[in-house]
Amino acid sequence: MLRETCINLNNFFLSVSDAIDLANPAISLHQMRTTYIAWQLAKEAILPYETCRNIYMAALFHDIGALDPREKLLLHRFEAQEIDSHCLRGEQLLASIWILAPAAPIVRYHHLPWKVWRESGARLTDPHVLESQILNLADFVERSIDRQVYILSQVSDIVAKVRSLEGDEFHPEVVDLFEDLARREAFWFDVANPRIYSLLLNRGPLEKVEIDIDSVARLSRFFSRIIDFRSHFTATHSVGVASSAIALSKYLRFTEREITLIQIAGNLHDLGKLAIPVEILEKPGRLTPEEIDIIKKHPYYTFVILDSIDGFEQVTEWAAFHHEKLDGTGYPFRLSAGDLCLGARILAVADVFTALLEDRPYRKELPEKEIRRIMEGMARRRHLDPIIVEALFDNYPYISAYMKEKQEASRQQFEEIQALGLMGQKGPDGIFSGVNAL
Repeated sequence: MLRETCINLNNFFLSVSDAIDLANPAISLHQMRTTYIAWQLAKEAILPYETCRNIYMAALFHDIGALDPREKLLLHRFEAQEIDSHCLRGEQLLASIWILAPAAPIVRYHHLPWKVWRESGARLTDPHVLESQILNLADFVERSIDRQVYILSQVSDIVAKVRSLEGDEFHPEVVDLFEDLARREAFWFDVANPRIYSLLLNRGPLEKVEIDIDSVARLSRFFSRIIDFRSHFTATHSVGVASSAIALSKYLRFTEREITLIQIAGNLHDLGKLAIPVEILEKPGRLTPEEIDIIKKHPYYTFVILDSIDGFEQVTEWAAFHHEKLDGTGYPFRLSAGDLCLGARILAVADVFTALLEDRPYRKELPEKEIRRIMEGMARRRHLDPIIVEALFDNYPYISAYMKEKQEASRQQFEEIQALGLMGQKGPDGIFSGVNAL
């Protein structure tokens, strides 16, 4: 069971950051490696703890606005034709959650070249300038590393690349900070260390920060948007699952604490879908057997990611077992009735119910009569718990209305975020229209 008091914020953030980079092996650990570089640069500059913490959080989620894994890959390869939109989306998303809001401006400006700052009259000591310059350089260095080549064999070339951009892309003082770091072999070994998660967990600036269950619930709602906003077909799915699971758990007399846990599990149940290509999620036709096999790995990744968070055991099981069936024919663990607690059974019903009420690439949402036919059939075949299915349809008007209300609010934010992606360079200064006001 989740500890009564709190969980470690660093543990939670690192696990989600790791999940965001699961989409392609080429970008695996990119945000964490960038975070380590940025954190070390901030320490080298002897910045205050709060500033180091804000840079650290910004780096952990600096690509959060690149919702499509294909966009992430182009950014990582320096092949993106347009880089502004993901900065805008990242700022908008981070600004919406209290604990990450201080990182939002850093993410917005993390691709702004020093020469643009300079031409605007900004100084390195102005708000967000040094922080975003540190993140810009850290991101550039991480993307410049060839993962197939021994790390120390690349150092001189990377340093030369950075130095060649001094005065244009990067402020000379930030370049000097980097060169001091680059002389240390241990710095590069840490960056290339496949166990960098543990290094950041045990030494990072958030190592002692803990948050209570209600704060975890708010953060889980925030991260559900990152999971869902990759496709308009899934844009409101997690909030739909969470809200219908909340309603069902109330009818099944869960305690307030258990209802909070089911909300967290519902919000994060598809965390593993960050490892699934968008092309599969949005495929209009029938999936091939190979594509179905790929889809089957998402609850496994949900389990692995959430299981890495100390004290999250109950939430992990409820979230990750949502495709298991009472008769043992579910996936990926092939659990059966005796292995599935009530929370996991509620999530399974909520997931099916929400999916049937949503548009999909291959069909429109289904009417109540058809949903009832499908779900009652699944209950008879012991795929779903019949008691929970009965509770759902006994209270169908309330549960469906409550779910739709929550989904509508999420849909509106999705449309706002997508609109940012269409803005590109529109406006007098594109993404950097606010730079002169700093």
